[in-house]
Amino acid sequence: MRKVAGLILMSLVLTLPVPAAPVTGRVQIKGRSARSSVTTIVYAESLDGGRVQPGQFDLVQRDKAFLPRVLAVPVGSTVNFPNEDLIFHNVFSLSRPAPFDLGLYRAGTSKSRIFSAPATYRVFCNIHPQMAATIVVAPTSYITETDANGNYRLDLPPGRYRITAWSERSEPASVEITVGSTIPDAVLDESRFIEIHHKNKFGLDYPKK
Repeated sequence: MRKVAGLILMSLVLTLPVPAAPVTGRVQIKGRSARSSVTTIVYAESLDGGRVQPGQFDLVQRDKAFLPRVLAVPVGSTVNFPNEDLIFHNVFSLSRPAPFDLGLYRAGTSKSRIFSAPATYRVFCNIHPQMAATIVVAPTSYITETDANGNYRLDLPPGRYRITAWSERSEPASVEITVGSTIPDAVLDESRFIEIHHKNKFGLDYPKK
């Protein structure tokens, strides 16, 4: 009986979830004005394999703008696009690998889309050129934002990870880490950013008003 009880106890110990540990780091950003409000996303992808937990998220249309302007979600997640304005909107993206067009829909209604491929999707409205947002679909559930000083924290189970820093004004930057070791800074260079006016869903300029 003692042997059986010992085996049961060992089995229970082996199946207990491994506690996560706080991992803190910093993203250095070159060429960003101190007055600019640019969201910096950080996510950690396990190099040892692991499951991604998708979720449900909202990208709201309100006052002819998308809220939030930047939305980061785990791959496989569903994003809802509720229209909280009193006018029509037409949400679309030409970004690959999965461009989409939700079509025209009225106030008080919503449409949704499942994002099954990791990528960065630039999202616009085909009616209102001032509306723009970005959806970052990450290959992980470990996602956060930096604070105003570039600092971040992620709670990660033990293991090896690739930590990626992203902003809409630079190419992503990655560092590989092991939980418990010193975390090197990731560096984003926004000094060469040039804002380009986007086209409508047909690849044409928006009508002048």
